[in-house]
Amino acid sequence: MNQKKWSQHFLKDKNIAKKIVKYLTFEKYKTVVEVGPGTGMLTKELLKIISNNLFLIEIDKELSFFLRNIFSISKHRIINKDFLKWNPDENQLKNFALIGNFPYGISTKILLHIIKYSHYIPECIGMFQKEFVTKIMSHKGKKLYGISSVLTQTFYDIKYLFTVKKNVFYPIPKIHSSVIFLRRKENQLFSFYQKKLFFKCVKMAFNQRRKKIKNSLKSLKYILNIENDSFILNKRAEELSFKDFIQITKKIPVKHD
Repeated sequence: MNQKKWSQHFLKDKNIAKKIVKYLTFEKYKTVVEVGPGTGMLTKELLKIISNNLFLIEIDKELSFFLRNIFSISKHRIINKDFLKWNPDENQLKNFALIGNFPYGISTKILLHIIKYSHYIPECIGMFQKEFVTKIMSHKGKKLYGISSVLTQTFYDIKYLFTVKKNVFYPIPKIHSSVIFLRRKENQLFSFYQKKLFFKCVKMAFNQRRKKIKNSLKSLKYILNIENDSFILNKRAEELSFKDFIQITKKIPVKHD
């Protein structure tokens, strides 16, 4: 089990596992996907609730084999794959909750992948590095406010659940973890095209965060459509809320992709 390769820290406290799982609501779905089950501490609790509709995504082959041997889960529901390369359509999943103890080193990539498929994921319960959670919950004008903050807050309401101490993991990490609950915002803001454009717009703005928006988004011909919105044009990325970025995206001409 090469936990170092995948930056895995296995949860070993069953009480924490129970506490995490109880936050699932099952209001708008019947299926749960667990990412990075590791040795199955969360899995064990999930199976008490949703045994017939639980899917596991585990990148480590040894752990996938281990999970098949200790749990009564059909083979096709234990997916030995990198979550970042997984498409829910591969398993005909259209509406499911996501849960996981996510590797610290790729937290941003994991979150962006969740947002990419947000139309399939009404809620997510995730354990992330505490500092990362502070970042995605930051608002405009704050030092940590950035791409992941804007994108997460656009598609999900974020609720901070609780902090997890280091000693409940093996191996013991150097930092604390936090569990958060993401509930999808039901007013779908964009078409498929606009969602891709929104990602592009936010990334362009923050990748040139010292420039004013009228300059960082110049290549998108954005200025032609918001001549009356000078308060946005003359601001920098970190001064804009996610709602401002939504407004920007909806005014970018469709032909400029």
